[in-house]
Amino acid sequence: MVRVKSLREVLLVVGVTAALVLLARWEGRGGPPQGLGLLVGSSLCVTLPLLLRHVLPLTSAVLSAVVGLGGIGFLPAWPGMLVTMGAFCAAVYHRERGPGLVLAVCGCWVLVSAVIAGSPVQVFTVTDLVVMGVAPVATGYALRLHRERAEQALRVQRAEADRASAEERARLARDVHDSVGHHLTAIRMQATAVRRVLGGESSIADRALGTIADLSSSALDEVRGLLSTLRDVPAGAGLAELDRLVGRLSGPDRRIAVTWSGQAERAVPADVDQAAYRVVQEALTNVVRHSGAGEVDVRLHRDRDRLVVTVVDDGPVVGSRESEGLEGQGIRGMRERVRQLGGTLTAGPREPGGWRVRAELPTGGTA
Repeated sequence: MVRVKSLREVLLVVGVTAALVLLARWEGRGGPPQGLGLLVGSSLCVTLPLLLRHVLPLTSAVLSAVVGLGGIGFLPAWPGMLVTMGAFCAAVYHRERGPGLVLAVCGCWVLVSAVIAGSPVQVFTVTDLVVMGVAPVATGYALRLHRERAEQALRVQRAEADRASAEERARLARDVHDSVGHHLTAIRMQATAVRRVLGGESSIADRALGTIADLSSSALDEVRGLLSTLRDVPAGAGLAELDRLVGRLSGPDRRIAVTWSGQAERAVPADVDQAAYRVVQEALTNVVRHSGAGEVDVRLHRDRDRLVVTVVDDGPVVGSRESEGLEGQGIRGMRERVRQLGGTLTAGPREPGGWRVRAELPTGGTA
């Protein structure tokens, strides 16, 4: 994913540079052939700051503006100012703060450009100020508002889905408790009663009935445990519940450690927080059900624009464990949940032994 993003950035720089050169040459503004090197160099330099638009939006626009001002002096009718306008538009779109500072800087850039180009401060300059100074900022701000509204609508949609899921899970828990729990309890009681009536007359029947009673009792305990987990964990549970989850699944023969690294103090979006918790929950549940692991490490690394969740254990990889990892509903559910947020998830055996689940969740961070 990182390589694809880097490739896109490189292609963006190359494409914009080529477009500037071709536009200038097509319109006859590139000067004589010996000025082609200056034209290509100026076009590349004014485009390179775009690589910083996600990390340092305003700095990217200022660098592009400075290069563009220098290009005006050497290439009077050079169209590099179009790139700078796009950089200011991107600055407003990616910058968390309001557009006021970007608008002021963009206005100064337009005025200085007019002075360097030798334009009189008349109606033409005012028109340039509106078109070149206000339009990019207004466009970027409008796109930003559209993005924020779309994200808000998506959060509302997911909240409604979580609420419906919680209600459905509560209904299923009640139905299973009332139906399966009742039948398992009845089987255990009947088996115990028959054993008492027989009074040990048939050792074979006594052992069979004892096995039935024990199995039904164990099944009832497991069903109750699953239903308790289903009811106790709310649909909106997040990483704040991680310590509680770890404490519930840890034991004398199983140590679970949680480690945070990177920018751990930075908050993550609610949907990412919930997805990360679900990944850890499902991974730890698989460890308990399918592994004899004694050491489990839960690692959470917070970068500027992503949250990486890794769950590693030292348990053996056997048939049922591997099947669960490759084909089980739990792993597929985790992968689907992560994919809906634009992330990736991998699960499988690791060297020299054990199992690893790793999820990368984008957080959409901006500088």
